[in-house]
Amino acid sequence: MLAIADALPSGKASAYVAAAYLVFLLLLVVYLTIMAVKVQRIEKDLRELAGFAEQRNQEVAEEEAQHAEVGGG
Repeated sequence: MLAIADALPSGKASAYVAAAYLVFLLLLVVYLTIMAVKVQRIEKDLRELAGFAEQRNQEVAEEEAQHAEVGGG
């Protein structure tokens, strides 16, 4: 532990190092927040597209059933 303490800068330099780490952590949090918002938006869009696809599949199935009834009768 003493070797680590000797390796750390002291005085004014340590304040700059601490500030640099805080800026890095702030940027990391901002980046992760932006990515989380994008992922949520993409998930919402995918759910919407899945709903459209399911609706289209139902419409196609109904049309095929109608054509089968007309063709069979």
